Amino acid sequence: MSKVKAFMKRKDIEVSLKRYGIDALGAMAQGLFCTLLVGTILNTLGSQCHIGFLNAPIVTMGSGDAATTYTIGGLASAMVGPGMAVAIGYALHAPAMVLFSLIPVGFATNALGGAGGPLSVYFVALIASEFGKAVSKETKIDILVTPIVTILVGIGLAYLIAAPIGRAATAIGYFIMWATELRPFLMGVIVSVVVGIVLTLPISSAAICAAFSLTGLAGGAAVAGCCANMIGFAVMSFKENRWGGLVSQGLGTSMLQMGNIVRNPKIWIPPILASAITGPIATCLFKMEMNGTPVSSGMGTCGLVGPIGVWTGWVTPSEAAIANGASAITPNAIDWIGMILICFVLPAILSWVFGQIARKIGWIREGDLTLE
Repeated sequence: MSKVKAFMKRKDIEVSLKRYGIDALGAMAQGLFCTLLVGTILNTLGSQCHIGFLNAPIVTMGSGDAATTYTIGGLASAMVGPGMAVAIGYALHAPAMVLFSLIPVGFATNALGGAGGPLSVYFVALIASEFGKAVSKETKIDILVTPIVTILVGIGLAYLIAAPIGRAATAIGYFIMWATELRPFLMGVIVSVVVGIVLTLPISSAAICAAFSLTGLAGGAAVAGCCANMIGFAVMSFKENRWGGLVSQGLGTSMLQMGNIVRNPKIWIPPILASAITGPIATCLFKMEMNGTPVSSGMGTCGLVGPIGVWTGWVTPSEAAIANGASAITPNAIDWIGMILICFVLPAILSWVFGQIARKIGWIREGDLTLE
């Protein structure tokens, strides 16, 4: 046993909540931000501001009907699996050969995981990194052994567990769809809270919303929950993270707080409470519908995709929304006020108020919301 401990210490393999639950999750969120979310922001800028080079296809994969074209933002988003895997490896202090080998591991795992892709990448990258570290520089042919072990362990494990994790994530989607059949008030609460939580967890809320074509009032509640988490964390952590944190969380992702949530889950209470309030306000008071592309329901204020989806749904509903009975409308002042309140103002105010209460009663301490 002492030899095993000595070996793990020499290889810097540390089985701990801090290393796996805080450092790795925090780094994973940064990998997600630098790929999928930055890509989404670039695509949104290109389409909404009519910026030619951001809209132009850069790469075409395949041919004929199977051809897929990628913009700059599309290429960035497509690399989300490798980005998260490499970020996790970096947090685990993986040597260079292991780190580079995680690129195909992350790509394969995210592809196999579907809606549970990010969560699959988390588990697979952790294990592949540690196996790679264990064999690194242990042989004279390290240049072959380390990448082969890392890739085989990673992709082999992905083949076994990525799809089941994806199905588990899809089960959350079925629960959300069950909630859409409830009365508007209960539906607003449940959908807003659940989708907001999923957005912050290492699960793809956008993929779940897209898979189930979540539009209409349910889509509006989902947007409300996502915005409550993103704007909520951005505003309530302004004291610690200032303007950089406001932008990275408010326009990027609340998943940046996952490491801090693992350290102190109570910091999540204010945004969740805010989502429980803004959801039914969206469905019952303002009747806010999200009839843009279903993926927008699960994006929140990332690149302003959620609010833009609400707006595009007013003027040109998506095919999925039309199939669910939507039609184009001319938005009035109440529609605009409702969207601004639900997506920006109320999440900021409610999360800040709940955050202040949590600080006063000691649930949130100094530094609990600080982003590294």
